[in-house]
Amino acid sequence: MTIIQELIYSTFAFIALPLKFFLLKIIFLLIAVAFFTLAERKIMGACHRRFGPNEVGSWGVLQPLADGLKLIAKELVVPAKANTYLFLYSPVLILTLSLLSWIVIPFCVADTLVGLQAQSHQDTPTEILVIIEKTIQVVEEQKENSDSFFYAAFTILSSMSYGILFLLSISSSMAYIMFMGSWSSNSKYAFLGGLRVIAQMVSYEVSMSTTIIPNSVASGTLNLTELVMQQQNTGWYARPLLPCLAIFLISMLAETNRAPFDLPEAESDLVSGYNTEYSSITFAMFFLGEYANMIQMGALVAILFLGGWEMGLLFTLLYFLRLAAAFSFKSIVTCYFFVLVRATYPRYRYDHLMDIGWTIFLPLTFAFLLFFIGILKMTNAFVYVHEIVPHIYYGGILS
Repeated sequence: MTIIQELIYSTFAFIALPLKFFLLKIIFLLIAVAFFTLAERKIMGACHRRFGPNEVGSWGVLQPLADGLKLIAKELVVPAKANTYLFLYSPVLILTLSLLSWIVIPFCVADTLVGLQAQSHQDTPTEILVIIEKTIQVVEEQKENSDSFFYAAFTILSSMSYGILFLLSISSSMAYIMFMGSWSSNSKYAFLGGLRVIAQMVSYEVSMSTTIIPNSVASGTLNLTELVMQQQNTGWYARPLLPCLAIFLISMLAETNRAPFDLPEAESDLVSGYNTEYSSITFAMFFLGEYANMIQMGALVAILFLGGWEMGLLFTLLYFLRLAAAFSFKSIVTCYFFVLVRATYPRYRYDHLMDIGWTIFLPLTFAFLLFFIGILKMTNAFVYVHEIVPHIYYGGILS
């Protein structure tokens, strides 16, 4: 075989090893999405001084299952003049991209793998082949120790060198897929919702991407696993980058179309927004994709600003379980922020939403970025700026 054939063969083997663990991660994610909807309704009920779901099962714990069965049992209606292919393809693609983004989300780190995979963006094809073969060998050797094997297999795909750009590219693509679904519905309400999705997500992606640059510059990498490991030495980035964290939290509400920035789904204006004409399993796919994206944003906040899986309080558990529990706890706290904001603030007017993104957040993020780079220059820590910033902006332009 030629070197290219060997590289392709080894790459497939490299991906196949942790594939079942990735599928296991997806199953847990779908379960988390189901019970996140229940938790949201319970928390909002408490905020509104009411019970929330409490009829299906004990304390309403089976309500997500009942809602899912109800949606599946409903009739799938396709509008008469809709573009049937795009109409049915859009929700499938939304759900697929939402789940695909979890490939690069690291729950923990394998010390034996991070050094191999992190340098792959600088190596030649022959050296990449050696890295992949070494990685496969490491995982095979750790099969006898189940804890180490799980620890390694969960992080093979998570060690993508350009993981941040991968997530930003998927996030950008989802806006156009939502618009594709709204346009294919042949409905004015859905089309207006799709236009709002495009305008809103593009507006806030700029400021959200700019808030990520100081993290990457400070750690010198676009690899999410390495970014978390850097915070073990320097401390959580939430303290020195607090303005970035605040802007990122608000921008992710607009990015995921959540209250008070849920203008693309405003029922008072657009019935249901871009998914007005969807029903049954197609609506369920949009719904699952939206909530999976919310949980992914919570995980991204934990990685970028809260030290990822590092937390010394859960020292009594096994090492792997401690890391996963700490990471999950930080993600849950961010998801609680989604619900609390929805229960607290009214919906913004659309012109105010655009003003916040372009006239407040964008100047603030660029000003803080220049200030942060200036601090790095004064402290002789300027070495990563010329490497990181062009990659993020070129990646944003391409996506």
